[in-house]
Amino acid sequence: MTVKQHIFLVEDDLSFGAVLKSYLEINDYDVTWVDDGKHALERFNGGDYHICILDVMLPNVDGFTVGSEIRKINKDIPMVFLTAKSMKEDILKGYNLGADDYITKPFDTEVLLAKIQAIIKRQSVETKSEAFVFEIGSYVFDSKLRSISRDGEKQKLSPKEADLLKLLCQNKNELLSRETALRKIWGDDGYFTARSMDVFITKLRKYLKDDPNIEIRNIHGTGFLLEVK
Repeated sequence: MTVKQHIFLVEDDLSFGAVLKSYLEINDYDVTWVDDGKHALERFNGGDYHICILDVMLPNVDGFTVGSEIRKINKDIPMVFLTAKSMKEDILKGYNLGADDYITKPFDTEVLLAKIQAIIKRQSVETKSEAFVFEIGSYVFDSKLRSISRDGEKQKLSPKEADLLKLLCQNKNELLSRETALRKIWGDDGYFTARSMDVFITKLRKYLKDDPNIEIRNIHGTGFLLEVK
């Protein structure tokens, strides 16, 4: 049995939202529709979604703010922004938030459907091809199970610890910039999140300390380097 892809739709136009929801459901998607940005995050937290379609012009809380908050909860979920405006500033703002696409109203629903299908297909290919088990010196790190193993002993990691170690592994023996790590994992590169990341780096060093060939180096003011000799 094929599991339907679940779309999180935030659209305040009740008539258009109802039509779009029905159209997507006819095309074999599950759709959760919210018509107010104020309630969007609460609904998003309560579900398991494959893609977000967010109207920019929403009452109470705009679509960009909703998208930014969703990024803090799920850094990888694809997003498509809908807008009645075609201002370059808005388009750039959407892409800077990590938007996968941007579509201006009025639009052909078949075009939106094609965009959704292409984004989900690409996401599926990337997920399948991405490595999730890494060798770090004498340790084996399983990013899906969030565990580090060595000599029969296993250390369980928190989600943030696992995400950070995975980024370091993907850039092993290369510089991982602070900004990249902060934006990908926390969705924010502010002062307090940077201090939080330093705490996680300290924890990862502790987990890997029994292998002298492993070092997580702090490249001053730039980022981190997972060095495996």
